[in-house]
Amino acid sequence: MMKENTLMYKGYIAHVSFSPDDEVFHGKISGITDLVTFESDSAKLLKPAFIEAVDDYIDTCTELGKVPDKTYLQ
Repeated sequence: MMKENTLMYKGYIAHVSFSPDDEVFHGKISGITDLVTFESDSAKLLKPAFIEAVDDYIDTCTELGKVPDKTYLQ
């Protein structure tokens, strides 16, 4: 059984699930067309992994001259 939770940072929302079989938290930014995911094997490191994924997404878009998508879930 997986539990659903959400995280928010800089206007981005991520849905997070825990897989007891893998003992890993998996997250995905919701409401954007680009695919941005993150994971952690520790609950304490999950939010920092999400923050890093958002910041990396924004930085990558800037480097590519692309406007980062904003979530439509706001």
